[in-house]
Amino acid sequence: MTFSSPAAPVGQRYARVLSIAGSDSGGGAGIQADLKTFSALGCYGMTAITALTAQNTCGVRAIHPTPPEFLQAQIDAVVEDIGVDAVKIGMLHSPETVRVVAAALRRHRLRHVVLDPVMVATSGDRLMAEGTVGVLVRELFPLAEVVTPNLDEAAWLLGRPLAEGAALDAAATDLLALGAPAMLLKGGHLPGDQVVDVLARSDGLRQRFASPRIPSPNVHGTGCTLSSAIAAHLALGLDLPQAVAQARAYILGAIAAGAGVQTGQGHGPLNHGFAPVAQHVRPCTA
Repeated sequence: MTFSSPAAPVGQRYARVLSIAGSDSGGGAGIQADLKTFSALGCYGMTAITALTAQNTCGVRAIHPTPPEFLQAQIDAVVEDIGVDAVKIGMLHSPETVRVVAAALRRHRLRHVVLDPVMVATSGDRLMAEGTVGVLVRELFPLAEVVTPNLDEAAWLLGRPLAEGAALDAAATDLLALGAPAMLLKGGHLPGDQVVDVLARSDGLRQRFASPRIPSPNVHGTGCTLSSAIAAHLALGLDLPQAVAQARAYILGAIAAGAGVQTGQGHGPLNHGFAPVAQHVRPCTA
């Protein structure tokens, strides 16, 4: 028996999002979380894998970086054929990896770049080699539409601890001075009943996003998921503040839906597929 399907309408395509990040063999973070998020939000996801990790819900056991020339080949293959509406960048293990990604962004003139400066896993394992942070700031911050550090990453970037909510606004302003056009400083690691994130943009925009804290042991991959959700909404045509608001709503739903589910013995994943939508189709104009 053979099956046939109607041909796709001529002149239509999906919203396309490329994740340049590491692979999480446990499926909760990295490339795997990004693809689940893109799909749940109605986008077509593509990948360029920067490193393989052997990890589970308890921690990272090993990291195997992708050779720089092969990472470049992945990005070029995707961009030159399918095209890209937005980019999410996650784990970049080495200075060489950062330079390859920066060169690709410039070469292909990629827009709507969301940079999640992944330095440490939820388990506490370090994911970035020595010397990478400075190269990341110099090469990639100016190319991103927004950078999304959590408090630990922001403290590392600024060289000072961030232990209270009152410090968020000043820290966001100082982070902007590192060269990115916008910063979303995530305050989820602060104690309290509310989670507060601060969006600061070089044009003077300052916006606070607050939501009730959802108690859950399953928060592995929250940073990856939030940044990929922002990229997805940018690909769908929202502006940055709207994309952040919609991404936060999505991640809150994913945390709540996965809070009571046990996956592994450590920090479990979110429920990325709690409310999936159909893939968006748009006129093929680019």
